[in-house]
Amino acid sequence: MTTDSSLLQYDLGPGVEAFSTRRDSVLPYPVVLGHQVHGFHVAVVNRRDIRREELEGYDALVTALPGCAIGVHTADCVPILIYDPQHRVVAAVHSGWKGTVQRISQKVLFVMKQTFGCRPEDMRVAIGPAIGPASFQVGEEVVQFFKEQNFPLEDIWSFSPGFSGIPMADGHHIDLFKANAWLLQEAGVPAACIQVPGIDSYTDPSFFSARREGISCGRTTSFIKLV
Repeated sequence: MTTDSSLLQYDLGPGVEAFSTRRDSVLPYPVVLGHQVHGFHVAVVNRRDIRREELEGYDALVTALPGCAIGVHTADCVPILIYDPQHRVVAAVHSGWKGTVQRISQKVLFVMKQTFGCRPEDMRVAIGPAIGPASFQVGEEVVQFFKEQNFPLEDIWSFSPGFSGIPMADGHHIDLFKANAWLLQEAGVPAACIQVPGIDSYTDPSFFSARREGISCGRTTSFIKLV
């Protein structure tokens, strides 16, 4: 297989391939994708020929099928790719701010444990390109959602008063990278096993950004496959 050199590759160890596409990337093989709705439902993929229509309303996919690539689409939301090398199970998670507040990554770990006997301490995780903390300007009501769900605001929230005239620079900001890493660690994934390149999709033009380009822009595909 010849892999597109423009793909962003994650090193999660032997036995697995994990990538995110850039704007001009070409997928190296077919990828199973759900129909995402910014929710928290998790589907276990047990057939290679499963159709997207069968995955309506699922924002996370889990599989133990070798050679079956699963993935998520994002354009500022957080893509999370998970690998359990002990039980040979992978997951792909779409976690925007709504999915993060709903703790979708923890629900994925629970499904992996219940279905395949996976343990969080064995997981290896990559958190892909998403809107960065300096760019993710939110309203006070969004901050309140995170507060109500007991997120560590001292680590994930910042506030810049005044008006600088710089787009997205002022007001409330949430760090979705740290918020999702915190969820994974709270569930038992070791911090050393979580890769966070910290690529800001809003400021990096090689990745799609709905906030920068509008919601009709293209989508980054982050995907993972057992090999």
